[in-house]
Amino acid sequence: MSISETAPVSSGALWTGRVLSGIIILFMIFDGAIKLPPLDVVTQTMVPLGWPADANVARLLGVIGLIATALYALPRTSVLGAILLTAYMGGAIATNARIGNPLFSHTLFGVYLGVILWGGLYLRDPKVRALIPFSR
Repeated sequence: MSISETAPVSSGALWTGRVLSGIIILFMIFDGAIKLPPLDVVTQTMVPLGWPADANVARLLGVIGLIATALYALPRTSVLGAILLTAYMGGAIATNARIGNPLFSHTLFGVYLGVILWGGLYLRDPKVRALIPFSR
């Protein structure tokens, strides 16, 4: 199957993909929104992670996350958004691994989000399914 051909998907799989993507979008909107004001609890929790307690750094991270999330939410740019969000999650994984946070609860949290993110996109986007066929 070529990339221009689309792999069929059931209505249930399509809605599952939309729900999974919606969960990621809502989580990332919350994550970005709390970094914009930024709240004192946000800047103070950045210090143990090795980031400065700087409102501008928190704001920049929030803006980057929100832009990537907006791109992911729009069908025309969803793959670009998924790639950018994957990079964003990679930064979170690296930050948690560097300071020795617990593996399954903290360090791999970005991996869990990435699996949900790409799983939702795979189920809702026929071009992604054609690009990554799991069956022939």
